[in-house]
Amino acid sequence: MSKLTATATPADNGTRLDRFLSEQFPDLSRSRAKALVKEGAVTAGGALADDPKAAVRPGITYEIDMPPPVPATPEPEDIPLDVLFEDEHLILVNKPAGMAVHPAPGSWQGTLVNALLHHCKGELPGIGGVERPGIVHRIDKNTTGVLAVAKTEAAHAGLSALFKTHDIERTYLAITRGAPRPLVGTVDMRIARSTSDRKKMAVIRDEESEDGRHAVTHYRALETFGELDKGTGLPAAALMECRLETGRTHQIRVHMAHIGAPLIGDPTYGKHRGIKAYGAGEAFIEATTLARQFDRQALHAASLGFVHPVTGDDVFAEAPLPEDMAALLTALRRM
Repeated sequence: MSKLTATATPADNGTRLDRFLSEQFPDLSRSRAKALVKEGAVTAGGALADDPKAAVRPGITYEIDMPPPVPATPEPEDIPLDVLFEDEHLILVNKPAGMAVHPAPGSWQGTLVNALLHHCKGELPGIGGVERPGIVHRIDKNTTGVLAVAKTEAAHAGLSALFKTHDIERTYLAITRGAPRPLVGTVDMRIARSTSDRKKMAVIRDEESEDGRHAVTHYRALETFGELDKGTGLPAAALMECRLETGRTHQIRVHMAHIGAPLIGDPTYGKHRGIKAYGAGEAFIEATTLARQFDRQALHAASLGFVHPVTGDDVFAEAPLPEDMAALLTALRRM
């Protein structure tokens, strides 16, 4: 990873950060500079600078950790896809755990884009003049479930508009350690990149701060399991349904952890992989062991619905719960 460094002069005072960076480094477009800032790759005087609109201050040294370049053209790969819906404009797939959406450092091959380039060979008129699938939204590498992809320029523009105006019905299922109180509610709290760990996102607690992006998650407990401790009546785990108004990075994982119900298996936002519970017997041991050994965040994009941006038809797709989460639920129900 290379570094780019520039120190602001009095003439730069008040310039937007993304503009300043693009002016300092001619090979860096303003849109690319903006993306790097949002990705947490920029520091100002050693502190994280994650707002592209922030005003540059003279005398401050700005540094960019430049990631390795992504290969210009991902290669098509014959990877089986679980297709839930497809026409000439769109394809909706059920993404498995462990599959990244885009090629990136550490995942140049085996991604959803690689698979789609093979599956849609000869059917992609092009997005922006390049034969590629139009990825409008993402789910984490280790999250499963429904993902919509555009095959044409018109569908790509239409889907982008739907996501921008939040005219998309998205339902997720999550298995959590403990359960939130109340069991039904809404989390309306902004999310920004963590100032202590660039790989993490965090809730903005300061109501007067303008940092972060608006994020709203509606949740309800579909089932609760076991008891946290004898006589407390507090659940040891829960199956949660989460509906998104917005689609921020790690939104459900961050919001659920913030209200005291982190996802089982979450290596980033859960302090413990498993669950704390009161009980005994074989069923109890099986459930707690499975929870402890669960090796990804227990999160599944269960359904996706919207009005087709080209045909105007209603599109709705559901993805069945993956085997690992289904097995965990079965064990928890016996606990």
